Amino acid sequence: MKIEDEIQTRKFRNERHKATINIVFTSNWITHILEKRANAQRITLQQFNVLRILRGQHPNPVTNGMLKERMLDKMPDVSRIIDRLVAKELVSRGKCSTDRRAVDVKITQKGLDVLAELEESMLMMDILQENISEQECQQLNELLDKLRGN
Repeated sequence: MKIEDEIQTRKFRNERHKATINIVFTSNWITHILEKRANAQRITLQQFNVLRILRGQHPNPVTNGMLKERMLDKMPDVSRIIDRLVAKELVSRGKCSTDRRAVDVKITQKGLDVLAELEESMLMMDILQENISEQECQQLNELLDKLRGN
């Protein structure tokens, strides 16, 4: 569906304005889908992101600072996210051996199992393959990188 129909307007200053609205709308649309899918395992999208980062470093521990640097959403309070993941037994927390002020965080087997359950659905291949080709994905990636000045 076209952005004009989605938000029920025809008034855009120009194509750049329309593109900005379309990017924001599409980002929110994707986020909503991913949040619903993550919720199937009773975790948030930010918690899923932390688990993926931890899995990438597994079996090595990670500090909160490293998690914050690598997260897609730079705004969340990492400590609170870790607290919730510890309560769900998806990660463990311990003292950092190299820096007494830092905390080491590691993914647990339960956390790895949750990721395994979610992995395919979180890639959104079902939606991507249905709606755009591999070549269009490549072009979209190039345009988005260009938009961010890369």
